[in-house]
Amino acid sequence: MLDKKNILIGVCGSIAAYKAATLVRLLIKAGANVKVILTPDACNFITPLTLATLSKNPVYTQYFEPETGVWSNHVELGLWADYLIIAPATANTIGKMANGLCDNLLTAAYLSAKCTVFFAPAMDLDMWKHETTQENIQRLQDFGNILIKPNNGELASGLHGEGRMAEPEEIIAFLNHHIKASLPLLGKKVLVTAGPTYEAIDPVRFIGNHSSGKMGFALAQQLYHLGAEITLITGPTVEKIDHVTRIDVISAAQMLNACTTHFAQSDIMVMSAAVADYTPVNVAEQKIKKTESEFNIALKKTTDILATLGQQKRENQILVGFALETNDEEHHAKEKLKKKNLDMIVLNSLNDKGAGFKTETNKITIFNKEFNSKSFNIKSKTDVAVDICNEILNLMIAKHLLP
Repeated sequence: MLDKKNILIGVCGSIAAYKAATLVRLLIKAGANVKVILTPDACNFITPLTLATLSKNPVYTQYFEPETGVWSNHVELGLWADYLIIAPATANTIGKMANGLCDNLLTAAYLSAKCTVFFAPAMDLDMWKHETTQENIQRLQDFGNILIKPNNGELASGLHGEGRMAEPEEIIAFLNHHIKASLPLLGKKVLVTAGPTYEAIDPVRFIGNHSSGKMGFALAQQLYHLGAEITLITGPTVEKIDHVTRIDVISAAQMLNACTTHFAQSDIMVMSAAVADYTPVNVAEQKIKKTESEFNIALKKTTDILATLGQQKRENQILVGFALETNDEEHHAKEKLKKKNLDMIVLNSLNDKGAGFKTETNKITIFNKEFNSKSFNIKSKTDVAVDICNEILNLMIAKHLLP
């Protein structure tokens, strides 16, 4: 859930600041990008060097460095973050946050942040129980900030009770649970196809195409980040991916079999594979020798996977197709959309520079069933996947398949 998320950690002046080192390490291990802000008092408990080493980023402690004049942009930090976690959050900082005070870089970044803010209090028992502290905590929650409750245990004063900051492992689990629960496709099953198919001529040769699978893999990754359970059926490719059920196939017939096997239980089908339209009638058992000056191969049509799924599609399923064209692009895409009973089709053209096979970028136009279109500028395939997934979400909302 935290993979590739931008996490801004705020560390306040508390003995619990030592736990920030473990928290940062766990976030990095989970794949997050981490930056850290220390309040001036926090530097008395843990060094910036420790957290800079663990986070692999500079640690921010003040608005500017007097020696160099370099300014730490609190607005930029606040906007960079997908999540802001203040751990430990002292009574002092909680009070400042609740009342809009910003006399240090951390509270200024908090007031600039547009993201979800989590705070994990750490303080002595009586400070935790004080009416002012509880009022400030309630006020922060009323603002939409999320409390990670402290534990009951031994405190720095020697007392035993509430006020001990949640352990880093507990904070990670809390974040994962919160993020997962808020994902729009949580509980949805998605079938994605990617890459080419190879149609054998003999044990050595095949008929194929130039598809790399990059677009399909980017889509599978983005749909996973939206909470879906992914089954990725892919033709031959060097692309790698984690967190999905991956089924490797070679031929169009194998891809058809895998798709029909997993189709019924899928809520969304995104068919981005470049499946061969034709396959050899006969496949030689031995390598064909170069003896003739001319050589002909009889081909037969493969089963149209997209049309097959379109015929079986239920009202509560979403079927997305792709069209890579070289001429009359819109006409061919609309025909495919209608003929194959798709909910949406993604068109790209080999006439557009930077689009198509084996590129890191793509340029697409999306058509819905009413032939309404939305065109996008050339982008990385990762960003294109985000655009496509946003349109899928909008379509699901329109069909009352999402709240």
